[in-house]
Amino acid sequence: MAKTISYETLEKLSVASPVDRLAYIADACRGQRVLDIGCLDETALAKRDTEYWLHGRIAAVASRVIGVDASLHIPDEGLVTGSNAVIYRGDGTDPHPPALDDSQIDVIVAGEFIEHIELPVTFIATMRKRFAGRELLLSTPNGLAFGNTLAGLFRREAQHPDHLHLFTYKIINTLCLRAGLSDYEIIPYRFYATELLLASGGAKRLAVRALEQGVRLMESIAPQLSFGYILRAKL
Repeated sequence: MAKTISYETLEKLSVASPVDRLAYIADACRGQRVLDIGCLDETALAKRDTEYWLHGRIAAVASRVIGVDASLHIPDEGLVTGSNAVIYRGDGTDPHPPALDDSQIDVIVAGEFIEHIELPVTFIATMRKRFAGRELLLSTPNGLAFGNTLAGLFRREAQHPDHLHLFTYKIINTLCLRAGLSDYEIIPYRFYATELLLASGGAKRLAVRALEQGVRLMESIAPQLSFGYILRAKL
């Protein structure tokens, strides 16, 4: 359960130490039947079949994974991603793939998804009503991330062209309350320079790795500046 927040101006928040996003979410899916929403990550297809692809990490440990993503890269019959995993094309805010039986889902994952949709409160409330008693794991970038400030110093901003929202610890807490959640926790996750690392080599790769470690050091000192948050909730 998230700690009580008074919403007083500049109140001190008790934010946990940042975790590895991929490892944390995958571990929570171990042995479970998972609905994986918005999982293809088509803007970073270089991650596919690497250790940096969340869907693949989940499929490696879950008993079954049914993915839903709106990407046109997914064929009509679905995209098989493992012996126990397939992604179907569809609306992640109201997922109804042909292989889905709601009663057979244990965990719902929405990695880096709610910042792309128009009505995140409605999405969580819909999942709560439809999958009552199951576990929800979603992650989203942090609007107060140190990496954003660092980029801003150089007049730059890293944002996906489909992002509609930026979330912070307090705003995620408000989102949970508005959606009717009562049993949840908000966990920060560390900065990753995955796309830059995959696209670079030699001295440039070493520089990117040094940048990543520097940002992570700041995150360890001030977790509220972490790259993003994971919401773990009982629906």
